[in-house]
Amino acid sequence: MSFIADKQTLDDLSLLGKYNTNSVFSLFNQVNTRGGEKLLDVMFNHPLTDADAINSRSKAFRYFHDNVFTFPFDAALLTRAEAYLEEAGDSSLPVALWRTGRKRLMEILVKEDTYPLLQEGISNCITVLKSGARALQQLENEGRDKNTPWENWAGIIRSITRDERLKAVLEERAPAKRSLLQTARLHHLLTYVFQAHLKTLLELTYEIDVYITVAGIAREKGFSYALASPKEKNMLHAKGVKHPGLAKAVPNTLSFSGNSNVLFLTGANMAGKSTLMKATGIMLYLAHMGFPVAAEEVQFSVLDGLYSSVNVPDDLNKGYSHFYAEVLRVKKVAEEVAADKRLFIIFDELFKGTNVKDAYDATLAVTAAFNAFTACFFIISTHIFEVGEELKVKGNNIQFVFLPTVMEGSVPKYTYRLQPGITADRQGMIIIENEGILEML
Repeated sequence: MSFIADKQTLDDLSLLGKYNTNSVFSLFNQVNTRGGEKLLDVMFNHPLTDADAINSRSKAFRYFHDNVFTFPFDAALLTRAEAYLEEAGDSSLPVALWRTGRKRLMEILVKEDTYPLLQEGISNCITVLKSGARALQQLENEGRDKNTPWENWAGIIRSITRDERLKAVLEERAPAKRSLLQTARLHHLLTYVFQAHLKTLLELTYEIDVYITVAGIAREKGFSYALASPKEKNMLHAKGVKHPGLAKAVPNTLSFSGNSNVLFLTGANMAGKSTLMKATGIMLYLAHMGFPVAAEEVQFSVLDGLYSSVNVPDDLNKGYSHFYAEVLRVKKVAEEVAADKRLFIIFDELFKGTNVKDAYDATLAVTAAFNAFTACFFIISTHIFEVGEELKVKGNNIQFVFLPTVMEGSVPKYTYRLQPGITADRQGMIIIENEGILEML
């Protein structure tokens, strides 16, 4: 089963987007190779839903976090070698010799470049293999070729570079001028005999590129690694959660369980509610990828998916108002929750597109209803603090927290640190007055 996160959620949390410099993907997209970038994109688009698989990948990242390595390959060379290996190989040496000879003849007669390109492809592959052989030797000397994330890579490079059929060419100290027969033989070996092994080697090399790069970013930024548990444990404990895109983000601690599955969040404008919710959503998404997270410590039970409702747009083409778009969003989430899925839900200011009375009634009813689905976790923020007071009276197992505002004269200051309780802080008019808007008018 795939992890659920729809376009609205991905956009709300700015998770994807190679060309969006503020996306979480761009934060980690410092890989060396095109293949590494493609693999990174696959990982971001397909979070994991198996605790063992998550912890296994997380363990690999942690290994490279603790053991610093420099990526041992030329990225451009890997790309050219991969392009060369896409060429269909000849199933026998005589056929390879005949076809290679024809390319050589066409080079002589009409200056066709297919033979020089074939030679270049061979040279690129050989250079990659030589770099791999040196890296393997270092790993073996350090005892890192077994029982580490290098093990599969080491096994495949060993099987290729220590094959007697390639031994002589890999021991060359300088590029050799090869005869037609030698060229045909190498072309046959690389694009047919060893083609599958070489493609696997490249895939594992791109994986190592991702491991080294992501772990390096985590080390630089002080990220940690989440520990996944089976779904049945039904819990989330996250200490020191921060937004990964903020250099001076303030950490907060969050905890959910079946007995406390709703976090009811209040606070004034600019107090940090949206940032906190986005940080939590990003943390959960990365945790399900097995990636490092911007937190001190995270333990979580695997979920089926993540839904957010932060920036719900209206739809002019369908004639949907902002409020109706919000209603449809809540309906979508309700359908998923009612289908017995384990989800993490983020609602930032429910029903802000309607009048205060309707927003109060709807927020109260929806929050109370969602509270009954104990296999799902919710963060619900609102400016309507009276809803929280009413929910307290009803005695539901809801956590009430707020982000405080400290007034310094007429200037509001924000701590961005969660506190237990409900706040009635409202600084909207103060902000408007401080900006001098009324004086302008």
